[in-house]
Amino acid sequence: MGTAHKLEQWDDFVGERYDPNRKAEDFRKFDDSAPAGVREFYRENHAKQTREFARKMREKYGARTRAEMGIWEACEYLNTLVDESDPDTDLSQIQHLMQTSEAIRRDGHPRWMILTGFLHDLGKTLCLYGEPQWAVVGDTFPVGCAWSNKIVFPEFFSANPDAAVPEYQTRLGVYEEGCGLENVDLSWGHDEYLYHVVKDYLPEEGLYMIRYHSFYPWHREGAYSYLMNDKDRRMLPWVQKFNPYDLYSKSAAPPDVAELRPYYEELIGEFFPAKIRW
Repeated sequence: MGTAHKLEQWDDFVGERYDPNRKAEDFRKFDDSAPAGVREFYRENHAKQTREFARKMREKYGARTRAEMGIWEACEYLNTLVDESDPDTDLSQIQHLMQTSEAIRRDGHPRWMILTGFLHDLGKTLCLYGEPQWAVVGDTFPVGCAWSNKIVFPEFFSANPDAAVPEYQTRLGVYEEGCGLENVDLSWGHDEYLYHVVKDYLPEEGLYMIRYHSFYPWHREGAYSYLMNDKDRRMLPWVQKFNPYDLYSKSAAPPDVAELRPYYEELIGEFFPAKIRW
């Protein structure tokens, strides 16, 4: 199964699991019926996403020394991520991005939010840098404190080395009450990577959407509220507003990339210079 197909399988699982019509008590039943590939992904993700790993990856990629590219150039680079198992049936990566942003645009949201929707998954270029899938996608969660039972497949954390660190297995762990999410280490993935790439260019609301859109235990399940500060509480509604566009914006007709490109190049130019560091 190709990398792109695996990423899409995870996206589909998350979209179905967090269907707004699904009751929270039904999550466990749904998880039990998850495809074997999805279960294996979470098993590996939960076993290997330690605090040490997350901090090392943030140090590695937070310096943004990988490349210099414009936003559209990065989209075209991500577009080289194809489903090797069936390259003719799936939408291109740019079309996936446009599905989200066009849905936001149709609903009349601000231009910065349209752009946020367009680029929010560009951190998946980590796959093209050779990073494994478990270090690119997946529901994110704090590391360095006790894992919430609101995280999907919490039983898989028993294989994580952090389970043997007593300091990490208390409610607050290494953190303080109300310290703010910006001071909390989250599991590493495309969200955190892209945040560091674009943090100088977008409004705070857009940065929260990018950085925390996979933090489902927080914005969907209400976990870890004791780590929040006032800014987090102000920003939470924006992340929740963005979430349906991230999960449920697939349309019957694929976006016409050639037709839409001039609009998005103009939009990108409004917020970004010609090239940025990645």
